[in-house]
Amino acid sequence: MLGSTLFVGEGHRKVWARLRHERGIRTSMRRVLRIMRENRLLACDRPVGVRGPDTHDRTITTETPDRMWAIDATGCLTAEGNATVFVVVDHCTGECLGARAALRGTRFEAIECLRQAIHATKGRYEVDVALGTSLRHDHGSQFISHAFQDELKTVGIASSPSFVRQPEGNGCPQLWLGRFIRTLKEQLLWLRTFDTVEELHRALREFAQRFNHHWIIGRIGYRTPAQHRRELLGEVA
Repeated sequence: MLGSTLFVGEGHRKVWARLRHERGIRTSMRRVLRIMRENRLLACDRPVGVRGPDTHDRTITTETPDRMWAIDATGCLTAEGNATVFVVVDHCTGECLGARAALRGTRFEAIECLRQAIHATKGRYEVDVALGTSLRHDHGSQFISHAFQDELKTVGIASSPSFVRQPEGNGCPQLWLGRFIRTLKEQLLWLRTFDTVEELHRALREFAQRFNHHWIIGRIGYRTPAQHRRELLGEVA
């Protein structure tokens, strides 16, 4: 099972889910944990700091797709220099709706990532095409720029800035955005080297498709993000 997966470092819960859903093997999660522990197949534990009460001790996860998205940026070193990576994630399904790499992470590159998400979900781009959608973002210069905010107004997206000095609010307590970026780093950015920004950009688009259709998430019933969207929208697989 571990040898055939498309990802690395999957824990016992996902191994249990894949055995159940992909192989038809029904067993207990504790047994899978015990066997993986005995064979030293468990991923290393990540240290978790103890935190006090937080401003965002509530949920902003939506019940249906395309009600709230989140956008953020991270970095990746290429042979051409340090590139900026923009991503857009849906707060309901956890899907990566847009991913773009650029040598200079300007407001225009952030807009292009947003346009990817609109094309992916609406199939077109026009005035007020995304009415009813909110976009959670931090106070990065790209996102609070006049050009980016005007773009949101044009397509009908409501701007939903996170609180200052509370970056966790950008991804909500369930950390849809933060978890995706961590997965992106662990499964792609930290495993490969890239000669050009264009090569990185292509790899991001391929990873987004692989993530949406093959990465299973425990908190949505061990489904993939694409499966969860289809079920919520009543679409036939």
